Amino acid sequence: MRQWTIDAFASAPFRGNPACVVEPFDAWPEDGWMQALAAENNQAETAFLLRTSDPARFGLRWFTPSLEVPLCGHATLASAHMLFAELGLSADTVTFDTLSGPLTVSRENGAYAMDFPASPIRQVETPAGLAAALGIEPDEVWAGPFLVAILKDEAAVRAASPDLAALKTISSAATQGRGNVGVSALAEGLSYQVVSRFFAPGSGIPEDPATGSFHCMLSPIYAAKLGRARLAFHQAYPGRGGDLDCELAGDRVILRGQAVSVIDSRLRL
Repeated sequence: MRQWTIDAFASAPFRGNPACVVEPFDAWPEDGWMQALAAENNQAETAFLLRTSDPARFGLRWFTPSLEVPLCGHATLASAHMLFAELGLSADTVTFDTLSGPLTVSRENGAYAMDFPASPIRQVETPAGLAAALGIEPDEVWAGPFLVAILKDEAAVRAASPDLAALKTISSAATQGRGNVGVSALAEGLSYQVVSRFFAPGSGIPEDPATGSFHCMLSPIYAAKLGRARLAFHQAYPGRGGDLDCELAGDRVILRGQAVSVIDSRLRL
């Protein structure tokens, strides 16, 4: 059984967010086995695919080292890249049936375009303790599946060194979700308009290098702020960084990015 490690939202190796993708199954393995393999891989997500009668349609599930998640952008991108680049899928678009409904990924000008649901969001008062946990007072706070703290500038985003245990408790109480928090600001550079980081202690991940589901919240926020549906985002994970081109399309977000295969391995199971 083969498995690939693929850097997603990256144009070169050792950037973006690595995901492990296992070759497609004919029937789902036991949940405990998938969770154990995800813990063994110890990447943000391990993706598992299920063949269907349609060669361009697969079931898709995502596991962090500690739990199954309902939506994952980078491991979806990695799964599509594996099918197209490693297994030679000839279709221009692949559909994945997931806990978040059908998701499509299409080839587009040397990259991939993913059609994801935009996350419902609302602006909220800054939750008690959030500023102390972040080490900075946010200018705005938005809630949806996660909390999003809008900071004063790019330097503040890059300098963030939060109290992760406190973030988990505060975000979980505010969103009734797993307890994850992203920070973002308008960018100072010319190649992207928004910079961000994403802390996911509620998913067993201290900091995620490039997070598609997070941008399903950021895209509507910044499309409204800047009056532009399509924006370039940079997730500033120290030492790596990921680049996402996001376009708000009604209640959907088109996430565009590249991916690079870095490891082709064989599971001895």
